[in-house]
Amino acid sequence: MATPLSDTSASALRTVAVVGLGTMGTGIAEVLARAGRQVVGIDVSEAATAKSVAALETSTARAVRRGRLTEQERADVLARVRTATELTAAADADLVVEVAPESYEIKQQIFRELDGIVRPGTILTTGTNALSVTRLAAESAHPERVLGLHFFNPAPAMRLVEVVSSVLTAPQAVAAVTDLALELGKEPVAVGDRPGFVADGLLFGYLNQAAAMYEAKYASREDIDAAMRLGCGLPMGPLALLDLIGVDTARTVLEAMYAESRDRLHAPAPILKQLSEAGLTGRKAGRGFYTYEAPGSATVVRDALTSPEGAALAPGRPVRSVGVAGSGTMASGIAEVFAKAGYEVVLAARSVEKAQAAKARIGKSLSRSVDKGRLTAEAAVRTLDLITATGSYDDFADVDLAVEAVAEDLAVKQQLFGTLDKVCKPGAVLATTTSSLPVIACARATSRPQDVIGMHFFNPAPAMKLVEVVRTVLTEPDVHATVREVCGRIGKHAVDCGDRAGFIVNALLFPYLNNAVKMVQEHYASLDDIDAAMRLGGGYPMGPFELLDVVGLDVSLAIEKVLHREFRDPGLAPAPLLEHLVAAGCLGRKTGRGFREYARR
Repeated sequence: MATPLSDTSASALRTVAVVGLGTMGTGIAEVLARAGRQVVGIDVSEAATAKSVAALETSTARAVRRGRLTEQERADVLARVRTATELTAAADADLVVEVAPESYEIKQQIFRELDGIVRPGTILTTGTNALSVTRLAAESAHPERVLGLHFFNPAPAMRLVEVVSSVLTAPQAVAAVTDLALELGKEPVAVGDRPGFVADGLLFGYLNQAAAMYEAKYASREDIDAAMRLGCGLPMGPLALLDLIGVDTARTVLEAMYAESRDRLHAPAPILKQLSEAGLTGRKAGRGFYTYEAPGSATVVRDALTSPEGAALAPGRPVRSVGVAGSGTMASGIAEVFAKAGYEVVLAARSVEKAQAAKARIGKSLSRSVDKGRLTAEAAVRTLDLITATGSYDDFADVDLAVEAVAEDLAVKQQLFGTLDKVCKPGAVLATTTSSLPVIACARATSRPQDVIGMHFFNPAPAMKLVEVVRTVLTEPDVHATVREVCGRIGKHAVDCGDRAGFIVNALLFPYLNNAVKMVQEHYASLDDIDAAMRLGGGYPMGPFELLDVVGLDVSLAIEKVLHREFRDPGLAPAPLLEHLVAAGCLGRKTGRGFREYARR
């Protein structure tokens, strides 16, 4: 006999029971109460419910101080919330939101008990992000009324809600919960039942790779986090985010994802198990990847892994003049950065005309900075006067640092490095801006590989603060020190990494983008829902498909092929859909069509 859900609507969901009053459950209770719902908060002990009420009082008081609630509104919100320690308190609920610990045993027991307590038309939802909604629903006497309702933390602030249907869920229940999410001021995204759903399904794979990168000692925790914040515009670095989420929670989600996908990218990095079993679960424990002032504190304190303050590098080489090879957007941007910092710059291209066009582009960029009040007219003139445009690399004879910014083609770069080897003076540092090619291959094209290093700037170079400093096994310490010092002088944040495909940012970014393509390819979710999920649930400045179309699908495919070739991991193989779009000439915004269509200029 079917559950009588035909009359269920968002407006009928007036009383809501929230089972589990941890941080997430308390946040959901606040969201519901602020939207005028009567809320019954249920947890196993009086201590847990008292803690939740205290957190709710603190949160609403803060909202009053910030002008988001009046005192009367706050009083009304608190009056709408009552607490209990028995599930029987949910008897009159129109909707139940379960946010208990991520355990099938615990959640299934809750759903079995609720079957004998709530009315037949009551909708039951689970807040899981790692467990199967279908499996939980199957334990209910009325599986058609069970679905997933995944809020993001902190629930009052985060707009995304994933509405998760199983094959058993009644459409009326999905529609009612979706409409409720809209009434709560949230952005509901409809997804199917698989571990991680959309946002966490993409996010946790990325976090896992960051943990593995740190475990391999490829880069420091600080450099990994800084690289992703500054290189991708993310609000937090991946290791800091793991500490916030909870290392143990991340491990649970990844184990569930791996059990379904068998993708090695989802197999939890061993360090997650080590930290979890040692009780170093992140902020809540006071220690995880970082050490915190106290359990629950967000304040990071120095520990044994923190680099000593003022740690000295080897003495660097003096740099007064810089040569920039190339005439594209990146080359002109890098030349602008150096000139703004007071360096004499030689901008060389394959012809004088190309070099002069690149200098003219810099002039326009400086004029825009003047118009926006970021630069004085006098400073703009001085900066442009420091740049000499030339059509011959012979003019690099006296530069102290030569920066290559030509096409991302190894043969082209190697030929250029052979030329730089001949024209640059002994002791000059030779740098490549490659984002995906081996730096050592450029270095071996010279007779002085010890003087070659990677300086991966991000586009647009004048605006982006990050530079990945890439040492090969042959790079001299004073060359590394020179580039680090120069980065400081030009106002960039340098992160250190070794010479392997993708360095830090692309090695973490492009598998995430590739996994997003696989989601669409498998018809799991739409482009728009995935983009919305990552912007609203992950804090990304752009969704993966927006970013792919901006970067260029051909560029993205090339980087993914390099990563797959280097690491030989089947999970890194480019998604066939991406390959098909590139083969069809749909390369993104630059061609007017990629994953989406764009108006041609």
